[in-house]
Amino acid sequence: MSELDLITQARQGDEAAWQALVGAHQQPIFRLAYLLLGDADAAADVAQEAFIRAFRALPRFDTARPLRPWLLRITANLAHNHRRGAQRYLAALRRLGQTTAAPVAGLGERTGAQWEAHTLWQAVRRLNHIDQEVVYLRYFLDLSEAEMAAALDVAPGTVKSRLHRALARLRAVVEQEFPALREERLT
Repeated sequence: MSELDLITQARQGDEAAWQALVGAHQQPIFRLAYLLLGDADAAADVAQEAFIRAFRALPRFDTARPLRPWLLRITANLAHNHRRGAQRYLAALRRLGQTTAAPVAGLGERTGAQWEAHTLWQAVRRLNHIDQEVVYLRYFLDLSEAEMAAALDVAPGTVKSRLHRALARLRAVVEQEFPALREERLT
């Protein structure tokens, strides 16, 4: 059954059709939320909320467009809202003087590839939110430029320029803060 057929049936109240759509898109939706938030529990909450909102808005969805970028846009918006709310909450706690530093969990032993992936993820986290999002969509979720443009609701040329600038900034972060990552890639 095609995605368009599933959308049509889900609009008519077919729960199995909606579950099939959720199953097809659940992993990339969760992955984007996790990449943007860095917390599995928060990402699961955001992913669940994204599907709830998508279901409610399904009658207004333009079936001439692909579903995944629309779902990713909803997810990114919710993740940004979640992060802003969390930042406001933390700022309030700091003002009250009630924050304590959380212990950092040990990284344990990692293989070279695991270390590299973790370190690269940490480098990407140093970028601003717009740069993080474009890098995540392209390299972590493997979206095409057209899919990225739809997910970000911008022109394809804007995606290219954002990605180019984000990669330049990422290179600078790696050189300044993670030189071992650059050296690891050269050996």
